[in-house]
Amino acid sequence: MGKFLIIIGIICIAAGLLITYFPKIPFLGKLPGDITVERENFKFYFPLMTSIIISIILSLLIFLYNKFKN
Repeated sequence: MGKFLIIIGIICIAAGLLITYFPKIPFLGKLPGDITVERENFKFYFPLMTSIIISIILSLLIFLYNKFKN
């Protein structure tokens, strides 16, 4: 279980670095379903669809890892 958490942590760090240093990924954050509210002195952004797709991809990767591990 400890190794699994370390791997998940490394994946999260890698994703954070990608988002920080490669902000011009064309599809990231601009999908239909992402919520953006812009007002005079206020901007709110919630990447709902992007979060769902990333969750599906990570779930699939974890499933495949567990399937081929055994």
